[in-house]
Amino acid sequence: MTKTVVVTSEYPVPAKTLWELIIDGDKFEEIMAGLVTFDGMPSGNIYEGQHIVVDVSLFGKLPKQKYEMTLTAFDNDKMRFHSSEKGAGVKSWEHTCTVAPTESGCMLRDQIEIDAGMMTPLFAMWAKYLYNARHKPRLRLLGLSA
Repeated sequence: MTKTVVVTSEYPVPAKTLWELIIDGDKFEEIMAGLVTFDGMPSGNIYEGQHIVVDVSLFGKLPKQKYEMTLTAFDNDKMRFHSSEKGAGVKSWEHTCTVAPTESGCMLRDQIEIDAGMMTPLFAMWAKYLYNARHKPRLRLLGLSA
């Protein structure tokens, strides 16, 4: 059983500015603060072929669980990446992230196809919440008011 979640957010900054924030692994943990903690997240920008294994904890309170991410596609010029992920109860979490220019700045589009067996609907609700919750921390890191 799979479910697809799509979350879009608009930012009043150049697309390249947002893209550079999104691909920065050091900023990712800051964006996720309070939602998910990661042990073992590498520093620097993400890249195609990168395989990341971390221990995750929801809200930094629940027991840590192993989670794996592989960047299967990465196009810096088109500002797009795709990751295949699994772990912590998820059989498959296919994430495509795209940043595109708009008249007023740019738009971020996250599309996530989730398979977590019978728990898929619950994980889909979590994904929608999680990806929407990243908007305010990004605005703050971009120097904009939330």
